Amino acid sequence: MNHFDTGVSVIPHTRWVCRAVAGALIPVLALPLPADAASLDGASTAWMLTATVLVLFMTIPGLSLFYGGLVRTKNVLSVLMQCFAITCGASLLWFILGYSLAFSDGGAHNSWLGGLDRVLLAGVTRDTLSGEIPESLFALFQMTFAIITPALVVGGFAERMKFSAMLLFSMLWLLVVYVPVTHWVWGGGWLMQLGLLDFAGGVVVHITAGVAALVAALVLGPRRGFGTQALPPHNLTLTVAGAGMLWVGWFGFNGGSALVANGDAAMAMLVTHLSAAAGSLAWMTMEWLRHGKPSVLGIVTGMVAGLGTITPASGFVGPGGALVIGLAAGTICYFATQWLKQRLHIDDSLDVFPVHGVGGMLGTLLAGVFASGGLGLLSGDGYAQGMTMGRQVTVQLTGILAAVAFTALATWILLRIVDALLGLRVTAEQETQGLDLSQHDERGYDL
Repeated sequence: MNHFDTGVSVIPHTRWVCRAVAGALIPVLALPLPADAASLDGASTAWMLTATVLVLFMTIPGLSLFYGGLVRTKNVLSVLMQCFAITCGASLLWFILGYSLAFSDGGAHNSWLGGLDRVLLAGVTRDTLSGEIPESLFALFQMTFAIITPALVVGGFAERMKFSAMLLFSMLWLLVVYVPVTHWVWGGGWLMQLGLLDFAGGVVVHITAGVAALVAALVLGPRRGFGTQALPPHNLTLTVAGAGMLWVGWFGFNGGSALVANGDAAMAMLVTHLSAAAGSLAWMTMEWLRHGKPSVLGIVTGMVAGLGTITPASGFVGPGGALVIGLAAGTICYFATQWLKQRLHIDDSLDVFPVHGVGGMLGTLLAGVFASGGLGLLSGDGYAQGMTMGRQVTVQLTGILAAVAFTALATWILLRIVDALLGLRVTAEQETQGLDLSQHDERGYDL
């Protein structure tokens, strides 16, 4: 027998049940969603996962092959080994202590150095957010920057530093130089409070690496034969392959620094590409005019100059400004390279300071100019409220000078400490033999 047989309507009972269920659910549905569930952005997370891979790709294999091709045959493995070892060591050091000191404040804000509440990534779970992306992803993305910066410094002392000294120096330098400057600029420190514009690492990455490479070149002295015999790259094919990887990876470097998938990331990628192209052609043209022929080494070095110089400005300038920055990078960094080696006779083996250091300074300064919204076709995103071009350029200069002074002094002290502990330079016999055999007992080529 069913309800219809008894003539009893089921509708009143149904209405009563619905009201009861609704009464029970409404308070639950009215509760606020967890913060991470409400603000996690899937598109931005996917983009940042991709950008992180691209930045790691810049070091291994990009920078490794770029540098490897520039040294002589007997030292190619040493450069690849140094980049690889720095990748491993910097990753663990960033996880243990670096990330916390750079990006956390421990509950008590410090303008100079972060706190210890994120040591060993304590408190970072699957659900912890940094903005719209998982904090674990943010920490990993920043880790790739902490990897490539000391790896860039390798070019300043290539072909003559002991492997043990290189590794100890690089890890100490990461903690003593890179981490504090990162906190100053991106972690809420004093330069960030001043309003410094450094979108993806002109100060944090390129100035620190360039200045450190210059100091290392001065402390170690030139390679044997520098200035008296040719020390040409052994394999430009490797260098061009590495340069192409750097160019592609730089989209993650600069575009990823937006930390979201939006128009800022897209514009950063566009201006990055334009600056790289302009820098390449400017450097090539300088060589063509001065020496009669354009060189492959010149065009790829100009690309790196264009990329490094646009890095601090990439999130603030437009395409017109990027074109000017790239042309300036290719021209000024070219003459800086000639001046450093021919006039000062400093053996910065792979031109880290004139390309990255000078480029980083130039780009950081020009970010303060081309971020202006009142330059017509050369306009950028405009300044923060109350900031004029003069004030912004002053802030940019302050950041440049602070990073140069701190990096130079700290790097010199660290090199002296490592020299006292391990000795910095290989013996004359080992240098003549090559670091591949003397430091690793292997050959890069055995045909």
